[in-house]
Formats: sequence, structure tokens, C-alpha cells
Amino acid sequence: MLSKETKKLTKEEELPLISIITPLYNAESFVSETIKSILDQSYPNWEQIIVDDASTDNSLQIALSFAEKDERIKVEQLSQNRGAAYCRNLATELAAGDYFAFLDSDDLWHPDKLKNQLEFMQNNQCDVSFSNYLHINENGELLGKRIKALKKLSYKKQHRNNYIGNLTGMYRAQTIGKIASPNIRKRQDWAVWLEAIKRSPKPAMGLQEDLAFYRVRKDSISSNKSRLIKYNYSFYRDYLGYSGIKAFRCLIVFFFEYFFIRPRQIEKL
Repeated sequence: MLSKETKKLTKEEELPLISIITPLYNAESFVSETIKSILDQSYPNWEQIIVDDASTDNSLQIALSFAEKDERIKVEQLSQNRGAAYCRNLATELAAGDYFAFLDSDDLWHPDKLKNQLEFMQNNQCDVSFSNYLHINENGELLGKRIKALKKLSYKKQHRNNYIGNLTGMYRAQTIGKIASPNIRKRQDWAVWLEAIKRSPKPAMGLQEDLAFYRVRKDSISSNKSRLIKYNYSFYRDYLGYSGIKAFRCLIVFFFEYFFIRPRQIEKL
């Protein structure tokens, strides 16, 4: 049910279009649930741009079956595997939204995610926002872990560590423009949100609500923390173009933030 403020907005002007970016690759076990969590949104004016990265399972067929039933869902198919960054960038190019949000093909949203977050951004006049999110397992069961959003997030703070869960973030393209993901193996989302905050006239703002569900998968690269060291270093060295010494110093700050500061945002349920 739409809030009074959203109802008022529908009378005064057209609801802003929110573009949802979804890269898809071999997620046949999860993608139906992901799309359904978008279809269940209480906010109606959205489009979902799904880019299938040459899946070898039934992921594409599942996505197309939803697109046939709802014109807000649009599916693009790649003939060869190009990676998540390429898929997100292609979807971003094709999208026409006033606001951009991101949902990978195995994660989920709360039914009021778009409505509550849009109202929050309008009320606070901010261009970048994010929220709390909960961890779930491959069966969709809660794992008793909440990642809390900081109330405000500056460029300097985001530079030290990625504090925005990509599945919770939203930015206003009307004011800061579309943002492309760098073509790096990991930490693409970190780069996007750092750039978004850089373009924004004020810090990103965190909505203190559980609006998304991050699925922890056994085969996820993120599950191997030791392998992420090189990706974090590469973020500073290759993406931001720092010297080796400066990148190493930033990496030390990153790990201090990761092990001693970020845990304050993690809550056991």
C-alpha cells in the first residue's frame, strides 16, 4: 500500500522511474525468487534490465518467461561471457530511469524497498542512499546477521572501505548522471559507489531499515577472504591509479577499517 506522500506525488506529477540493474549468469536456482521480489514491490514505476552473460543453464529462459508477462522486465542476451561489469554497464546504457538500483540474480528485496528508499531520498534531498541488509543462505533462510547502514557516508570513509551493500544502494541519475562500472574482476560496486559519492554534493545517507537480503553462496568468490587481498590492492593501484607505495598504505588502512571499525556495523540477531 502506497504511503500518503507517494499517493500525493502520483496526483501532482508522474512517479520517478527507477531502473533496476541485474546481471545474470547461471542462477537458475535463484533468479525466479529474485524477480518475484521485484514484482512484489509496493512501488510500481520501475524497469528491470536483465543482461544474461551467456548462461549455460536455464537462467535466460526463466528471465524471458517473466519478461513475456510483464513489460517492465527487459532481457538482453550476450553471445559470449563478458563478466558482471560489462553486463551492468550495458544495462546502465539501456536504462532510462531517474534513479538507479542494483539487484544481483540471487539476492532479494523487501517489498517496500523502492518505496521507502525513494521517499527517504526525497525527504532528505540526497542523491545517494543505502540501507541495512540481512544475510540468508542458499535456501533463503536467515543466517542471523544484519549489516547496518551508517547514517552518513563521506567520500573519505568510503575510500577506506566499501560500506554500501550493492543490493541496497540507489543513486539519482537525474542529478549525478549514469555511472559505469570499471572492468575489474572484483570491487566494481565499491568503485561505483565511491564515484557516486564523489559526484554528489553531500554524503550518502543510510536508511536504518532492513530492505534487502544478501544470499551467501558456497561457490562465491567473496567467501574466500584471502583471495580478496589482491582485489583490494588492485582497486587502489589499478582503478584509482595510485603508486605501489600509496596503494599499499591504503590497503593497510583498509584492513584496519575492515577488522576494527566495520564490525561495529555487524549485528547478530
